[in-house]
Parts: sequence; structure tokens; C-alpha cells
Amino acid sequence: MFQLNYCEDNMNLRIKGKKALVTASGRGIGRSIAKALAEEGVILTVIARTESDVKSLIKEIGGKTKGHKYIIMDLMRSGSVNKVVDYMHNVNFCPDIIVHNLGGTLDINDPFCAITEWKKIFKFNLEIAVELNLALIPKMREKKWGRIVHISSISGSENHGPIPYCSAKAALNAYVRSLGRVLAPDGISVSAVLPGAIFTEGGYWDKAVKERPQHVDKYLKERMAIRRFGKLEEISKLVAFMCSEYAAFCVGSLIPVDGGQGRTFNF
Repeated sequence: MFQLNYCEDNMNLRIKGKKALVTASGRGIGRSIAKALAEEGVILTVIARTESDVKSLIKEIGGKTKGHKYIIMDLMRSGSVNKVVDYMHNVNFCPDIIVHNLGGTLDINDPFCAITEWKKIFKFNLEIAVELNLALIPKMREKKWGRIVHISSISGSENHGPIPYCSAKAALNAYVRSLGRVLAPDGISVSAVLPGAIFTEGGYWDKAVKERPQHVDKYLKERMAIRRFGKLEEISKLVAFMCSEYAAFCVGSLIPVDGGQGRTFNF
């Protein structure tokens, strides 16, 4: 039986010393997730494209002296996943936890865009995560413990956004639901967190607040039951929990975190 241990206002998630890989962690949600895991004593390897972002993150969470590592990599480039896996093997970094934060619309909004654009969207939101999982899951199965959390979107369950993006996230959700059943007997919990409209510095809503405040006010009143955007820590702290010992019973779980933005009944 698990026993809940409290220290001030924090619950001990029992993942201190575990190793985690977090993709797209230089800014926004990914950076916040990395910080939340580091606060729990998790040893991180973070991946992002911008060196200055990653170096500042590593410094913020305690530096390399705590075992944290970083990889500067554009995962959309051919062969990049193999390079990441090779690096982790070379430094003997075998993750117990994987958080797939890479994803987005790539500004591909046309439902009749070329098939090459569809392929980009699916690679960005699904394929790369699958490729990493294929390479890293075998070691998790050997250890009989693992946590794999995918950052999806409520767009995967409702028509919120461009059709190619919604389709890719729907496919990701189906993958999570299915893979979760396969890996559950091995002590591996696979889940997805589905954010709604989250405010990030320099992100879409940050720009909209400055450039189209009336649009933002209307959106918050009509679409967001909570009447505000989500905060980064409202995603990252939940993700940290989903990486914990206490998420063992979450088998292929899809968890909406959207402030009442979505309206579907089925997850």
C-alpha cells in the first residue's frame, strides 16, 4: 500500500532519483514540466532547438552537478531521434519517465493542404513520440516500471483548431489509449494530458491579448467556463503527478485540463 507523505504543502510523489526525458522543454509548457519534475528530485535530460533556452533551464534547475543533461536537437530533422537515442546510450541515461511535449499546428491551417503538410503535422505530433517510445520502452519493460506522458490537446477530442492538427491529436489519443493497455502488465503507465487554452509568454494568447484584446475578452466569456486562461503550473504539476508512483492505475488515461473549454462527454 502507498502511504502519502506530506512536507508543508507538497505531496511526495516518490520519484526522486528517477530519470526523465522531456522533449520541447526550452520554453512554455515543456520548460514548466521540466522544472516541476526537477523539484521532485528527478534527474533530467531535456531536448530543445535553442541552446540558450536549454542552458538557462539547466542552470535554473540546479545544473549538471545534479546529473541534468541537455540535447540541442530539431527532432523534425531526419535521423534526429536516432542521434538522441545514441547519445543517451553513450552517457548511460536510461529514462524511467518520458514526457512528449513536442507538438503544435506548425501554422498549417488549410484543411485542403498538400499531403506533405499533413505528413509534417503527423510527424510533429505523433510520429516522433512513437519513434522514441519504440527505442526506449524495452528498457522500461525490463525494469517493470515506467511513466510515459504525452501532451496532447482537447483538439484531439473536439474540433478546436485546424483540421490537420485535430486529426493528429486524435490519432495520438487513440495511440495512448491502446498502448496503455499493452504496457500496463509491465508496470508502465501511459497517459495523455489534454490542455485547453494555456497562457505562455510570447505564445498565441500573449500576442492576442496585446493585439486583439476584444477578441480575447469575447473568447474568455464565451468559451472558457473559468473565464481565464490556464497557467503553466496547472499543466506541469499534473504532469508531474502522472509521472509518479500514484499514477500506476492510469492505464491509457486521457486527462482534459481546459478550464471548462471543452464540451465532450467521452475521453
